[in-house]
Amino acid sequence: MEFREYQHIERFGTDEVQGIELGEVFVFPKIDGTNASVWLNDGIVCAGSRRRKLSLISDNAGFYEHVLCDERIKAYLAAHPKHRLFGEWLVPHTLRTYREEAWRKFYIFDVTLDIGDDLEYLPYNVYQSMLDEFDLDYIPPLCVIKNGTYEQFIRWLGKNEFLIEDGKGAGEGIVLKNYAYRNQFGRVIWAKIVRTDFKELHTKTMGPPGVPGKALIEEQITNKYVTQSLINKVYANIVNESEWQSRQIPRLLQTVYYELIKEESWNFVKEFKNPTINYRVLHRFVINKIKSLKPEIFS
Repeated sequence: MEFREYQHIERFGTDEVQGIELGEVFVFPKIDGTNASVWLNDGIVCAGSRRRKLSLISDNAGFYEHVLCDERIKAYLAAHPKHRLFGEWLVPHTLRTYREEAWRKFYIFDVTLDIGDDLEYLPYNVYQSMLDEFDLDYIPPLCVIKNGTYEQFIRWLGKNEFLIEDGKGAGEGIVLKNYAYRNQFGRVIWAKIVRTDFKELHTKTMGPPGVPGKALIEEQITNKYVTQSLINKVYANIVNESEWQSRQIPRLLQTVYYELIKEESWNFVKEFKNPTINYRVLHRFVINKIKSLKPEIFS
C-alpha cells in the first residue's frame, strides 16, 4: 500500500456535509496536534504526515521514529496488514493546555481498509476492540446523537475535556461522524465544529453515552412508506429494461423518491395531520433507507 492523504474535514453547515446530522452521529473530541498515518507496504511499516510519506530525515516532529519504536503498532499491522491507521501525533501546536503525559503520543481517530482506489472507513464500534487488543491509544467519542441539532452539538463543545489539564477549559472542537452518510457527491466525509471561545468546565468524560433524539417527521414517513417491496419493484423495472450497472444508482434513488411523493403523499398528509415537511431532509432519509435495504448494489 502506498501513501494516502487523509480526507479534508468540512465545517458543519456547508453543502459538502449537508444532512450529516440525520441518523446516528458519533461526536468525537478534536485534538490539536499534527495529522499522521501508518500502514504496511510489502511488510514494511510506513508512516505519513498529512501530505507526504515520512522518512528518518523528514519525520514530522519525530513521528516516524516513534512509529518504528512502537511495538504495539507493528503488532497491530502484522495482524491487520490491509488496515491504515489515521490519527493525531500530539505535539505542541496552537493549544497548549493538554496534560503533560499526553504529549508525543499517536491518538488514532480512524481505521480504514484500502479498497482499490477508495478507502473504506471502519465504524468506531468495529475498530475499538481491535485497537484495545493491542493497547493502542485512540480518541473515544464523547457521545452518540440521533438526528442531532446544531444546538445539541454546540453543547458538547464545552464538554470536550479529552486530555486537557484540569481547570484549563475545553479542547479545540468536535468532529461529527455518521458512518452511514454519503454526501451529495457520494463521498464519505466528516464534519467539524471548532471552538472560538474556550470556556472553563469541570466535567469529566465517562465514555460515549447515548443521547436520545426524537424521530423527525421525515424519518417517520420514510420508515413507513419506503419499503423493501417498493425498492425491489423499482429495481426490477430498471433491470427489465437493461442489465444493471452502477451508473443506474441515481435513477433508482430518484425513482423511489418520486414514487413515494406521487403515490403516498396524501396518505402521510392524513396520517401525520398536515405535517410541515422538509423535502430535502426527506430525500436524504429515502436515500439512506435504500442503502440500508439494498446494500449489495452500493458495494
